[in-house]
Amino acid sequence: MTKRRILLAVGSVVVVASLVAFARPAPDLSVHIPAPGSYDVEILRDTWGVPHVFGKTDAATAYGLGYAHAEDDYATIEEALLQSRGTAAAKLGAEAAPIDYIVQLLRVRETVEAEFETQLSPEVRAVCQGYADGVNHWAALHPEKVAANVLPYTAQDIVAGFYFKSPFFFGVDNAVKSLMGSSRPGEVSKKKPTEENADGEVATGTPPPTAGDGVAGMVATRRWLTQEMPVGSNTFAVSPKRSADGSTMLNINSHQPWDGVVAWYEAHLVSDEGWDVVGGTFPGAPVILHGHNRHLGWAHTVNKPDLVDIYVLEINPDNPNQYRFDGEWRDFEVGTARMKVKLWGPISWTFTRETLWCDYGPAIRTDHGVYAVRYAGLGDIRQVEQWYRMGKASTYDQWLEAVKMQGFASFNISYADETGRIGYFYNARMPKRHPGYDWKKLLPGDTSETLWTDYEPFESLPQVVNPECGFLYNCNNTPFECTDGSENPQPDDFPASYGIETHMTNRALRARELFSDDEEITQEEFIAYKNDHAYADDSEVVQKIRELLSATLPDEPILQRAREVIANWDFGTDADNRGAAMALLATRPNPDGGASSGSLERMLENIRSWAPVLEEHHGRLDPRWEEVCRLERGNLDLGLSGGPDALRAIYCLFPEDGGLHGFEDGDVPGKGGDCYILIPRWSKDGKLLSESIHQYGAAATVPESPHYADQSPLFARMELKPVWMDEEAIRANLERAYAPGE
Repeated sequence: MTKRRILLAVGSVVVVASLVAFARPAPDLSVHIPAPGSYDVEILRDTWGVPHVFGKTDAATAYGLGYAHAEDDYATIEEALLQSRGTAAAKLGAEAAPIDYIVQLLRVRETVEAEFETQLSPEVRAVCQGYADGVNHWAALHPEKVAANVLPYTAQDIVAGFYFKSPFFFGVDNAVKSLMGSSRPGEVSKKKPTEENADGEVATGTPPPTAGDGVAGMVATRRWLTQEMPVGSNTFAVSPKRSADGSTMLNINSHQPWDGVVAWYEAHLVSDEGWDVVGGTFPGAPVILHGHNRHLGWAHTVNKPDLVDIYVLEINPDNPNQYRFDGEWRDFEVGTARMKVKLWGPISWTFTRETLWCDYGPAIRTDHGVYAVRYAGLGDIRQVEQWYRMGKASTYDQWLEAVKMQGFASFNISYADETGRIGYFYNARMPKRHPGYDWKKLLPGDTSETLWTDYEPFESLPQVVNPECGFLYNCNNTPFECTDGSENPQPDDFPASYGIETHMTNRALRARELFSDDEEITQEEFIAYKNDHAYADDSEVVQKIRELLSATLPDEPILQRAREVIANWDFGTDADNRGAAMALLATRPNPDGGASSGSLERMLENIRSWAPVLEEHHGRLDPRWEEVCRLERGNLDLGLSGGPDALRAIYCLFPEDGGLHGFEDGDVPGKGGDCYILIPRWSKDGKLLSESIHQYGAAATVPESPHYADQSPLFARMELKPVWMDEEAIRANLERAYAPGE
């Protein structure tokens, strides 16, 4: 058949399929509305549009949350739930195909279906189904907003979203991507003599990602999920030992993208079964992920333990679908991932990729070998169970029991409660690894010695509770610096095989300076420290600037003039700062990283590229920082304080496609960093006062809503709004009250 005939045939099929689709009657979505009386719930929207959901049962409250969340952000919820099914590309196109591939490669759906009844309690299964039913109810009432054939959402969809996303926070995507280059990404560890193990030479770490073709385009999932956002967060806590008035304070301050499937949504959940928790959740999640109840609160930051291993498999030369394990050939479980990808208009195409499964877990065939990937939490779907139990705990012991589940395999956790207790926990589901191998390298995949199946106890990891100094902090830095020097966990107390990070961020350096120097911290100071916008003397940015200023630069006028501006910079990112723009543009890393990122040569190229843009659009090389760093939302265009890796974290100067998206106009919109901020405070007598702010407002994807951007001016001014938890206070500040469907 000629190429022209093939195209005509395909076109005819598409036309016929389109006509058939138009001829079908619209599906009756009302069948997805729960029967009257299924759930007893009322939604109270306060004057900021924040939903306070009061239900008879926890499942009813989750149902009300699902309905309210869909009112404010159905489009993103649908996207998240399609991801959990591995079918997102059918709606979103080729950019979502990596998600669909990874979901199928990691057997997300199969694992959830197999473990749903055994790993999750009846209460949590009911909560997940309640949330799904709430989303289904809203979607059935708004069929024009719903993609074809997606309803009903199920509890399994909700759980799959947790199980799928969790490993990307500790780098399983980087492990897969590292295999996609043109050659093997490192050496294979040989078994070491016992004497070497005793000297602590075992180290860990996933090989860095390398560029590649083929399947490489299918695995860049975390960057897609996070909208190219650096992942970071701040948290710190002060006990009565350090506060000026005997109160206990907690900063809950995750840094997320401002839009998308991991952007925060604020809600307050109350039920007659004891749920009464406020905080942030993600699209598709039926529980509070970080926040507080009346008795206690917790916050997360991303940590980087070594929880992923890559194995080199020996393939049978007579059968490519067999691998050697403990002296015998074993069969791969061979499957096919099918990604239906929307191309244009009504036209889509189904692409296929091989999937392999072995004793270690998922495996990938490449031009330079076949590799297996094993990661912490493989097969464990209890993430939602743990967050649910943390939110319902009313005492420290109950909360700690929930945390010890380690349903989610990573994240630092900070804690504070009404009794004045504070704590920091380096949470990591650390594999028990054979001491005879260098786990920093690739591992031999032919022996059960490298197949770990158990985990180290929670108590074996760094943690500090109630330090005498009265403060704790973590800003994505090493757990060996989390409080006053003498009370920090000591590196020598933990095996090198844990792979615990040792770096310090600027945010951590500044937190340490601020809290160490203040013996009596007031509430106003606590909030001011959270909004600190400076760089520490020993931070990476300041070290780069000093290198630039001490170097002999080429005799180019633009370089000399930019250097003069940078020399006068005070290392701040306040709105009126006139050195921040040039300094931060100069130190911006390469879009693709690499050895030259942050080098003097790179800084000079940055100045040559971006100094003329500042001059063209602002008439000078030292515009006020707020003229460059902006928050754009609807009709609002607001200047901001804060910057990359500042405690007031604003990420606008992103490496993107070799340049700065939008900076051709002389300013760049913020895309992430500080977003939903929640600060609970328990007074000396245990009374709770809580404040929060969201970078936008409650209505994430509803531009016509008054709450689409009503919090943005306060966010730009670094102000907070009250969090109401008592029903009387909520009704005194009520916008509307209703049941789902009214």
